Amino acid sequence: MTENTGAEPTGSDLLVARRGGAVWVTLNRPHRLNALTASLMAQLRALWRELATDTDVRCVVITGAGRGFCSGADIELLASDRSDAAVDVAEELSFLPGRHLDVPVIALVNGACSGGGLHFVADADIAIAARSARFSDPHVTVGAVSALEPASLLLRMRGDVLRRMVLLGAAGSIDAAEAHAAGLVSEVVDDSELVTRAEELVAAICAGSPTAVAISRRLLREAEHDLIDRVLARGWAAIRAHWHHPDAAEGPAAWKARRTPTWAPRTAPTRLLTR
Repeated sequence: MTENTGAEPTGSDLLVARRGGAVWVTLNRPHRLNALTASLMAQLRALWRELATDTDVRCVVITGAGRGFCSGADIELLASDRSDAAVDVAEELSFLPGRHLDVPVIALVNGACSGGGLHFVADADIAIAARSARFSDPHVTVGAVSALEPASLLLRMRGDVLRRMVLLGAAGSIDAAEAHAAGLVSEVVDDSELVTRAEELVAAICAGSPTAVAISRRLLREAEHDLIDRVLARGWAAIRAHWHHPDAAEGPAAWKARRTPTWAPRTAPTRLLTR
């Protein structure tokens, strides 16, 4: 979730480069802390489809340009009517590389990682953070249901820290050291060493058997999907249902106007969580 910071765009929203056996993908909307738009997610989907059949690719590295990794959905996207929303959760998450590719994905978290940006961390096979990184899940702060990111992170981090992030919203932010202690990232390095450490990981991956790495990764992925896919499907249903609640419109409006939101009375969640 982000608003305009006043800086100017720098060109293409997505930068792609090949080096060291890896495809390096940079989210390139630094003026909006690399917030996700419908266009950017469409570009990502197209890129993963293209790379899925490229046997020369041994690894994918994802990072963000400027002082942030990814601040989640752009506020304009949150405030839209969602008329082009995905039908199911697989389509909704298809902007992530994990289910498209058979090669390891490394997330390099530099700076802010919030809301939908957490998807890239949950989806990565290896996530490392710069010391400047901060992680938060501000969905409830803007009147949105937090469902998909927590479900994806359930197997990757301590539940108590995850619950604090979800239930406190923007106030539940954690730094890189806290994220490492909670298992959200596998290691923390100085900002200046982030790319160098990623290059070391890429080299180690490329030293292994391409086929053995792909099969091993597929087995790990399928085990995770078996455990969380039903949870993700229920979460997506709850998110879609909540779009009709007045808080879903009030949150983004208040954020854009820089005012305190006026929330509607609490609705019983049992109607959203039918199995």
